[in-house]
Amino acid sequence: MESQDSPITIPALQQMKRDGRKIVGVVAWDYQMAQIVDRAGADIVSVGDTVGVNLWGRANPLEVTMSEMVVVCKAVRRGVKRALVSCDFPFGPLQEGTGSAVRAAIVLVKDAGADMIKLDGAADFPDSVRAIARAGIPVFAQFGITPQTALRFGIPYSAASKPGAQVPAEMTAKLVEEAKRLEDAGASLLDFTNSGPVAGAAVAAAVSIPVLGGFGGGPWLDGRMRMAHAAIGYAASNLDSTFENYANVAKIAFEAISAYAEDVRAGRQIKGVGAVRPTK
Repeated sequence: MESQDSPITIPALQQMKRDGRKIVGVVAWDYQMAQIVDRAGADIVSVGDTVGVNLWGRANPLEVTMSEMVVVCKAVRRGVKRALVSCDFPFGPLQEGTGSAVRAAIVLVKDAGADMIKLDGAADFPDSVRAIARAGIPVFAQFGITPQTALRFGIPYSAASKPGAQVPAEMTAKLVEEAKRLEDAGASLLDFTNSGPVAGAAVAAAVSIPVLGGFGGGPWLDGRMRMAHAAIGYAASNLDSTFENYANVAKIAFEAISAYAEDVRAGRQIKGVGAVRPTK
């Protein structure tokens, strides 16, 4: 069994599946959060292109560029000592062809420090998965139930991940086939989006590599992915939300900054001065 001090590797993650131990994946976008989730015991720290919307306030993740992903991944890499660092492809390199995909993967590993690259919509690009894997770069391949596939099989997309959802057998068979194709192409791990218990359990049982899930995932998979900011409730929307998270850091931050502002306006010494000095 891996100790908390042993660096996580692809073989270690695959052994965890064989042993029935769940894999913990966390999405992080900055140095400080990377340190926190690594020390908390995450097995995978994923650098997602979701940084564009969730951290930078952009309207669309498609706006994130390769150079921006390199900067973000470098920051996360510096903060992680134990976990395996995965980095998303931004939109573009995968869609442009196999050669472009391999070159982008090399940049993310060589320049940004990623241990593994993550491909969204990988089921549509098995040749690129194969080429990247042949180049010696581990691939975290994302696939799953999309609005289009749900419509094709006559199930509401919003209901596909619910425990009681009646997922058609044909739909499950197609997803199992996609998972096997990605494994055969050389993927090291799979990220099954919107899996639901029916299709999720079938896919996890059909392949030998770990199958993780974020949105729509559950204990029927080999592990879970979750954005750190979402898990700790660190978004302005959490100030007025009753949605259950593991914490409400947004509310804590709001109260702390409000108290700081009150001390300043009242002419009081602010807390922490003299106790903690900023690093240079």
